[in-house]
Amino acid sequence: MNSSHEPSPLTFGNEDRLPKVPLPSLEESCQRFLEWSAPLLTDAERAETEAAVDAFLRPGGPGRALHAELERYDAGEGVRSWLDTFWPYRYLGRRDRIALNANFFFLFKDSGERQADRAAGLIASALNYKLRLDDERVPPVVQRGIPLSMEQNKFLFSATRIPGAVQDTVRAPYSADEPGPSTARHIVVFFRGAMVRLEVIGPSGRPHTLGELAEALQAIMKADAAAEAPVGHLTTMARAEWASARERLLAAAPGNRAALDDVETALFSVCLEDFTPKDDHEACDHLLHGDSGNRWFDKAVSLIVFADGSAGINVEHCGLDGTTILSFVDAVLGTPADRQSAESGAQAQGQPSFATIEFVLDDDLKATVRSAAESFAAYAGATATQIVSFDDFGAARAKRLKVSPDAFAQMAYQLAHKRSKGFTGATYESIATRQYRNGRTEAMRVVTPEVLRFVAAMDDPGSGAAERRAAFRAAAAKHVERAKQCQAGQAPEQHLWELQLIAKRRGEADDPLFATPGWVTMRDDYLSTSSAPSVNIDYFGFGSTSEQCIGVAYVLLPERLNVYLSTPRKVADAMFVFADRLREAVDELQELLADE
Repeated sequence: MNSSHEPSPLTFGNEDRLPKVPLPSLEESCQRFLEWSAPLLTDAERAETEAAVDAFLRPGGPGRALHAELERYDAGEGVRSWLDTFWPYRYLGRRDRIALNANFFFLFKDSGERQADRAAGLIASALNYKLRLDDERVPPVVQRGIPLSMEQNKFLFSATRIPGAVQDTVRAPYSADEPGPSTARHIVVFFRGAMVRLEVIGPSGRPHTLGELAEALQAIMKADAAAEAPVGHLTTMARAEWASARERLLAAAPGNRAALDDVETALFSVCLEDFTPKDDHEACDHLLHGDSGNRWFDKAVSLIVFADGSAGINVEHCGLDGTTILSFVDAVLGTPADRQSAESGAQAQGQPSFATIEFVLDDDLKATVRSAAESFAAYAGATATQIVSFDDFGAARAKRLKVSPDAFAQMAYQLAHKRSKGFTGATYESIATRQYRNGRTEAMRVVTPEVLRFVAAMDDPGSGAAERRAAFRAAAAKHVERAKQCQAGQAPEQHLWELQLIAKRRGEADDPLFATPGWVTMRDDYLSTSSAPSVNIDYFGFGSTSEQCIGVAYVLLPERLNVYLSTPRKVADAMFVFADRLREAVDELQELLADE
């Protein structure tokens, strides 16, 4: 790392020293693609896919030319990762709505505080983190002695996604337009669809005290300046439609640009709800989508606090992955708010000033807001969700059974899916790669030949316990091996996808490889899975990714496993059966391994 081989203690002090994401060879990625897709294909589909790969790989063929261009790009001056172009396309290029489809949430552990006090504590703790980040006093995350990239932390404060007709952009600090940390001193508070600019850092640069923040939040709720047509609804629209509406909004009145600036430059959002969820499930659903008039889904970070003080976070995904948000949440929730407020240098300076953010809308824009609200309410209503909680199983139990906790969970998902739907389907798992420069995640495909043998053995009347255990352990071991491959950047999907995108940018037609059964089937998720282990959160969740997909977001801790499931309502019955089979699978696999 440096002359002493010790990581820098500065937040961003290790970024230039991190290794680049390895670029696999074309042969490696094509071979892995064939291997990873094979368990999902018939013999005829495998043969068709293999023929297309052979043509793609041939000397002088399209694959060689595309990969050579990617190699040149990776070696270019100023390029930090061969994925530097891929990530903006993947997140900012999507044209559907990001609300529910891309944003994700965490439900925090309950604190027992009243709403205004809880919100004030979250604000104060977030401000302490922000000020430490400004001075690079947030210690870089280090795993097994290796520092991880902290680059994503630059998108925590005052970062807002801006809709575009073809591709979105991001308005953020640490950029050419705004070098260095955000200089904003305000947040935007939502209550009953009204937006309020609240100054949380005083003129001296010191945050307001906890009491002053709580007092201001109570005054905002008491004022109850409910909006006639909450503009936040517009952020639920498909991106090109929202881009068009935003242009109309800017043109409708001179003051609308300043109002947008207030929202877009705010350090973060705080969404105060006027109701108490009846249970964790309802709280999760509202954190995922909620009343869209009381949100700005393009804000990087939205802290949401319900009437009873229960709280969580909704995150815009383009610049932030779950691991970064987990570190942020652990910092915010891991130390009492009064101590964090003191650490931040907060001082009494009177009640913070606040003012309603006013937008002037013409009749057409009001109609667009109403239409967006109705459309998103229907879309949210067409999504079914379920929570599944295991208080008698967790990572510690898996380790006592001598198996990787994540492998145990993933094998349970595979067994539950086979039993609920009668077949094994493509499964995605997100694997973090932040040990690399600008590292984010890698796409792992869970289904292997070992998984197929395992799920078959579990329901084969002729298989005894020893055979089932052996099949489980082989599948779990293969899962761990593949996860390590992904962590090392040795995975095929994003590499081949970027080659497809290079051809697209060059105006070329898709290579036949990208229409093969292997490419299409491997990426057509039936389960989309991701984990977020933190003692400070109860649930993590996101929407499903396709018409038949079940989103599986899980919090796997030493003594518990909490899962949030989502799927289109028209196929909800399969998800509910999956939840029942999952409960059975977790118990059955524990019993099977305990008898060894």
